[in-house]
Amino acid sequence: QVQLVESGGGLVQPGGSLRLSCAASGSFFSIYIMGWYRQAPGKQRELVATITSGGITNYADSVKGRCTISRDNAKNTVYLQMNSLEPEDTAVYYCNAGIYPRNSKYDHYWGQGTQVTVSS
Repeated sequence: QVQLVESGGGLVQPGGSLRLSCAASGSFFSIYIMGWYRQAPGKQRELVATITSGGITNYADSVKGRCTISRDNAKNTVYLQMNSLEPEDTAVYYCNAGIYPRNSKYDHYWGQGTQVTVSS
């Protein structure tokens, strides 16, 4: 079993910052790619940022310059530092990871989501 557990969401004022964390646990050999996606009410889930095990990052245009993704491979944890938050960033943020489990083939796993609300 592989689990992803997110934390760090909450309510923040426009212009504020939040740091999301996502830790992977369970029985697996390695994690190739980790990332964050978000889904606002009435909208499709969209990519925010990803990072490979080698540190290659990719960002959505809407968050470039405002968000930084990083990971601690030793802790199987990915972080998303979000600055200069805007009301348009309000969404449920989901962690995703591409994992090689010990008893199955490579697959992508999702966390349960954490709510981020940007409002004054």
